[in-house]
Amino acid sequence: MLAWGAMIASPFAGEATLFLLLVGIALAGTVFAAVHHAEVVAHRVGEPFGTLVLALAVTVIEVALIISVMLPGGEAKAALARDTVFAAIMIVCNGIVGLCLLLGGLRHREQDFQLRGASTAMTVLAALAVLTLILPSYAQALPGPFLGSTQLAFIGVVSLLLYGTFVFVQTVRHRDYFLADGSNEDVHAAPPTKRIAMTSGGLLLVCLVAVVGLAKLLSPAVERAVANAGAPDAVVGIVIAALVLLPEGIAAARAARADRLQTSLNLALGSALATIGLTIPTVAIIFVFTGKPLLLGLPMKETVLLGLTLLVGSMSLATGRTTVLQGIVHLVIFASFFFFAVVP
Repeated sequence: MLAWGAMIASPFAGEATLFLLLVGIALAGTVFAAVHHAEVVAHRVGEPFGTLVLALAVTVIEVALIISVMLPGGEAKAALARDTVFAAIMIVCNGIVGLCLLLGGLRHREQDFQLRGASTAMTVLAALAVLTLILPSYAQALPGPFLGSTQLAFIGVVSLLLYGTFVFVQTVRHRDYFLADGSNEDVHAAPPTKRIAMTSGGLLLVCLVAVVGLAKLLSPAVERAVANAGAPDAVVGIVIAALVLLPEGIAAARAARADRLQTSLNLALGSALATIGLTIPTVAIIFVFTGKPLLLGLPMKETVLLGLTLLVGSMSLATGRTTVLQGIVHLVIFASFFFFAVVP
């Protein structure tokens, strides 16, 4: 209610500092509310469908924010989608996964998960990341790290194909790959009733709309703060990605502390896949029809960090068991990503 009130009052309040502070508080509260309602729905539908609900919700927020900021910005915002998607991958695969492995390892020493599910997700993630974020730097249709309209359409189609196939495998053909081995992860609490789940589903949509609206209100202030601090424009993408991934990060960390690492990995890797598999095609379709430039190819430094993330992720999730060591390694890579983004 506070978030919607802030959105209604925004035309009258302008950009007053006190009002923007209120918007920030309302935004944080709305994110936590979205987490709660998404977890209620997820618990009702069970795994792995529940984690898919939250991943899709987060992706809807991200796409809406990217489009709302990019379209009015013209060429100055051509790299925002790339920066946001790259930041989301680094935050998920290093920040969220690293935090989950660290928290779970500190509390439970070792944790188990389904190796087949993690391997499946990492395979698709590697293909999507390379095709959408690295290959455009070497295409020759246009000068620079851009894709032509035909190439952009092709990348959008194959991204949807890969993600759609992964969702089919996760929810239908090989659903057991993404369930806790030998136990039911949903026994920790009785599932909510259908009425409660439907109510939470409706309130989740209300929260997501509020998050998008408030983030849109705050984005000019964030851009000014980044510029005043002398930080690169890519930091704006990091802020957007961190904002939309906060609900998923909280839910994944809670699951890891409760010794449900399988749910944590489903959330984390699923959101990374949804970020590329749905965001890139949506943005590509819009920019093909509008004719605006869309910069996708990563510079060399970011390419190295992405390659390191995929390599370490494949190795740390290669045994089906994790400790605090893997968590620390991922968090160090995440800290390096953030540091070199701010101090290039």
